[in-house]
Amino acid sequence: MLPTCLAFYQQRVNHALEHTLSIVGPSQRLHDAMHYVMLDSGKRFRAALVYATTEVLHGSVYLADQAACAIELVHAYSLIHDDLPAMDDDDWRRGKPTCHKQFDEATAILAGDALQSLAFELLAEQPDLSDKQRIQQITSLAKAIGYCGMAAGQSLDIAAIGHVLTQHDLETMHSLKTGALIQACIEVGAYCVSPTPTKTLSALQEYARCVGLAFQVHDDVLDVIGSKESLGKQAGVDASNSKPTFVSLLGIEKSTAYAHSLITHALEKTTIFGDRASNLRELALFCIERAQ
Repeated sequence: MLPTCLAFYQQRVNHALEHTLSIVGPSQRLHDAMHYVMLDSGKRFRAALVYATTEVLHGSVYLADQAACAIELVHAYSLIHDDLPAMDDDDWRRGKPTCHKQFDEATAILAGDALQSLAFELLAEQPDLSDKQRIQQITSLAKAIGYCGMAAGQSLDIAAIGHVLTQHDLETMHSLKTGALIQACIEVGAYCVSPTPTKTLSALQEYARCVGLAFQVHDDVLDVIGSKESLGKQAGVDASNSKPTFVSLLGIEKSTAYAHSLITHALEKTTIFGDRASNLRELALFCIERAQ
C-alpha cells in the first residue's frame, strides 16, 4: 500500500507529465515511445522526494511540478538505456515489454535521449523561479547523471560483472548509479525555495545519501525473496550476468539490518524540521517497507 503522501504526489506528477507529453513532435513514433515509457505504473518515488523537500522548506508544491517532472524524465531515460542489450539486456520492465522490445533499439535510444533533454528544458523554463534557482537545479541534475554520477555508476556496474566487490566498492557504485539521482531530487526540491541555509541543505543531502543507499540494499533483498521485477535472480547474484549485490556480500539478514540502520540515520537528519518533515519520514520508511 502506498503512503498517503506518495499517492498524492504520484497523482500530481502524473498529471503534470501528461501535460508535458501532450504535444506531439515531428516524429510520431518517437513520441509514442516516450509516452509508452513515461505514462505507466511507476511509483514516482523520486518525484515525491522533490515535492516533500519543497514542502519541508515552506514551499508550495506547485513550485516543484516541473522539477518533479524533470527528475522522472531523467529516471525514465536511465531505465530505457539500462534495459538495452548493451547494458542489462532486459526484455521486461514493470510488467510490460521494455522500450527496445516494444519499438526497436534505435527508437529506444532516441527516446531516452529526448527524455533527458526535455528534463533540462523544463528546468530552464520554470516561470516562478529565479535565474539563480534554475541554474542551481540544472547544475545539480547534470552532475548527478554525468561522468561523476549516474553514468559513472553504470560504468562501474558493468565492470563489476563476474567480480567480487568489497562493501565499500559496492556502496560507491550504487551511491553513483542510484543514490546520485536521489540526492538530486532533494537538491532540486530545495532550490525551488530560495535561499536554503547550508546547514539545512547538508542535513537534507545526508538524508538523501542514506535513503538512496537503503533503497538499493532493499532492492537487493527483494531480488532474492521474490520481487516481481527480478525473476530469475538467486542467492544475491543476478543469474544472467553475475552482478555482485549486498545480499551476496552480507546475506539477507545483515543486508536488511543495514538498510534499516541507514533509514534510522536518515530519519535523525529530519528532526531539525519537526512535524514538517512527516512526509520525508514516510517516504524514507517506504523505501525499506515496499514489496517491489
